[in-house]
Amino acid sequence: NFPATFRYHKQVTMSFIEKAINPAFYKQKISTWSHATAEYYKPLFRSGSVKPLWHIMIATGVLMYTQNYLFNKGTHIQHARQEKKVALEEYYKNHNITPGH
Repeated sequence: NFPATFRYHKQVTMSFIEKAINPAFYKQKISTWSHATAEYYKPLFRSGSVKPLWHIMIATGVLMYTQNYLFNKGTHIQHARQEKKVALEEYYKNHNITPGH
């Protein structure tokens, strides 16, 4: 027989897996989040507060910085650019071409 804690852990893990593969779980989470967000911001918009503007600006900045890093400056992108640079230099050397002309 397994100890009670093992059976409890297995039951919790299985229930988490069942939730994770169920689309209704995600739909409910999104619905709850959107309702809570609307309830938080609605009075702020009505009162003319600047807080929602700041939140939008910060969220936009974080999103743009993340995209810039992932798609322009990430390590895999830099590695690919370095490979292309080396290949181009070899091409110029093999064909007696001066770069930039």
